Amino acid sequence: MSRTELPYVLTRPESWLSGVIFASPHSGCDYPDWFLRETRLPVPLLRSSEDAFVDQLIAPAVMHGAVTLGARVPRCIVDLNRGVDEIDPLVVRGVPRHPLNQRTLAGLGVIPRVVSHGRVIHDRQIDRAEAERRIDSFWRPYHQALSGLIAEARARFGQAILIDMHSMPHDALTHLQGIRPDMVLGNRHGLSSAARVSDAVCASVEAEGWRIRRNSPFSGAYICAAYGRPAQNVHVVQLEIDRSLYMDEATLTPRPDFDVFAARIERVIQRLAGLSGVQAGGRIAAE
Repeated sequence: MSRTELPYVLTRPESWLSGVIFASPHSGCDYPDWFLRETRLPVPLLRSSEDAFVDQLIAPAVMHGAVTLGARVPRCIVDLNRGVDEIDPLVVRGVPRHPLNQRTLAGLGVIPRVVSHGRVIHDRQIDRAEAERRIDSFWRPYHQALSGLIAEARARFGQAILIDMHSMPHDALTHLQGIRPDMVLGNRHGLSSAARVSDAVCASVEAEGWRIRRNSPFSGAYICAAYGRPAQNVHVVQLEIDRSLYMDEATLTPRPDFDVFAARIERVIQRLAGLSGVQAGGRIAAE
């Protein structure tokens, strides 16, 4: 992918039913030559930070009346689920050491320092101009597309519902006690989505026999915080899927039963594609 190509793929249905958008900001896997020359890591290790195959899992949403938005740019180049101010001074030369959040301190800012298991991406810092080029070339176009879709959905349907799809390593939940969930829903503890929308997502997942947990350990990152405005009928839910359910995490290949899993996810998507977060009369469902 060159710097001039769009960093995302946007696909529309023949008839958009109700303003539902399925997005995958971390599934990008187009590694440009200029980046591979700069990194210390081989592609298989770089790919460990991808939400691999999530873009494929959400693709059927278009057939069911929802819009899909998938990243092409890999997360290790620029993280589309971070704010432009989440810049790590250990990555970008000349950035002041302003107060950092926990994600940035961990090396997972908008220009990541590490991929999975703390593997460092670059041998040296990059210039601030390079960081700004990445943000301008990749981050801004993606968010212009996303914000445009949300505005269009509100204008057409009186609502926008964004299901922001992610995957999590199986060992991300090893610290939890009791029965582990298969998926984690994040809605910033009710701040990014009305209860009606979050409940519908959970019910759709549970109808397929999967266990789902809310807001722990993932309550929603930048996209939930930046776009979720339930009072304005803009609902954003982050959905994390245990990668081991559909792929071999060591080889980054689909499991033999990937198609079975994908069919179950499609049924979840079909239930949600026509979802309404607005009550009769235009009022949002009570929290």
